[in-house]
Amino acid sequence: MKKILVDDSKCLACHSCEMACSVAHSTSQTLYGALSEQAPPVSAIHIEEGSKGRGFPLGCLHCQDPQCVRACVTKALYMSPEGAILCDKNRCIGCHMCLIACPFGVIEDPPQDSETYAINKCDLCAASGLDPACAAACPTQALVFEEPDIFSKNKRVKFLVEMAAAPEAYLSRK
Repeated sequence: MKKILVDDSKCLACHSCEMACSVAHSTSQTLYGALSEQAPPVSAIHIEEGSKGRGFPLGCLHCQDPQCVRACVTKALYMSPEGAILCDKNRCIGCHMCLIACPFGVIEDPPQDSETYAINKCDLCAASGLDPACAAACPTQALVFEEPDIFSKNKRVKFLVEMAAAPEAYLSRK
């Protein structure tokens, strides 16, 4: 299953992913329209600020053994056949059991002006049928939507190329 994966060395904390997520989950599907909606959409991915102006995008990891799904008393959270963790907002009662169970803190309350109790979490933009908006909007490709094996292989190749170009930098490490 493809996942949203992060290369934190490329993240500039520009928040483009957050804006793209909000627009993708708005009624209008446009930035201008989203800003003027009665209940503005919220992002399901967040940039956690790091040092030196860098950031780390964090959203639902769509775990293989999701604690949030196990904790959901109404079965509003479920795993799709493709492996994405989704929420049936009509079943969610806002009990916060999933929020408590999530080890990464990526499940949130709905916005205060929301008409539903349903939690807010990444759905991989499943309803759109397209790749997740956050990854598509990332100008530095710090976020990518691909198979974890391919992502790992690309990182290994990048490391080997860098090491071959400057082996003394790696050999002097202790």
